[in-house]
Parts: sequence; structure tokens; C-alpha cells
Amino acid sequence: IGVVLALLVFNRPLGFVAILGILALIGMIAKNGLILIVQIETFRQEGMGVLEAVVASGTSRIRPMFLTSLSTVLGLIPIAPTVFWGAMAFAIMGGLLVATVLTLVFLPALYMVVFGREDRFAQRPAGAASETV
Repeated sequence: IGVVLALLVFNRPLGFVAILGILALIGMIAKNGLILIVQIETFRQEGMGVLEAVVASGTSRIRPMFLTSLSTVLGLIPIAPTVFWGAMAFAIMGGLLVATVLTLVFLPALYMVVFGREDRFAQRPAGAASETV
């Protein structure tokens, strides 16, 4: 989403160099997502519930992820106006900004949708059966 938006806004071509930037971006995004999921799982192993673990991991990882993304974007600004590397810089900058927001908002929400039921089933009393009418 961010790659296409950045390339369109700044009128840059989706060429070979931009695709190299997208490949580098995939690695950065996967690393951020993996770190967040591992942090959630670590908190859950320590005895936290799903919601507590998601909130705690999100608040503990927001600053490092945001600062890493911001420093990468700021570091790419000097090569953005160049003819050869500009498309790659804009692809990484746009993609990383959007992906960071999605990693910190959408990924925890998706985790809650997938694993949030475990808390609901665990909180139900042992003798209470679900009644269907």
C-alpha cells in the first residue's frame, strides 16, 4: 500500500531498483512482525492473558519499531532525489511507514481475532456448558 502510494505521489517508476527496495522492505516488515509476535508469546508464557500480552507487547515495542522505521526513512532522504536510487528510496520509505502502522495496529488486532477466543474459553467456569437454544 505504502510503496504504490509513495511511487505514485512522487511520480517514480516501478522499475528494477524499486523492486529491489520492495524486496528489502519485505525483510524489514517480516522482522518487525516476528519480533512483535515473539514478544506476545513470551508474555503469554509468563502467564498473561491474550489481551494483556498483546497490549503489553504493543506498548513495549512501539518505541523501538517507530524509531527504527523513522531512522531508516530519514536515512533514505538524501538518496531520494537521485535518478537511479530515488525509486528504491521512495518505495522503502512509503512502504515502511505504512507497514509500521499496520504492524502496530493491524497485527495485534488480527492476533486477538485468532487467539482471543482462548481467553474466553479459559475464563468460562468448568461446570458451565454452553447452551444452544
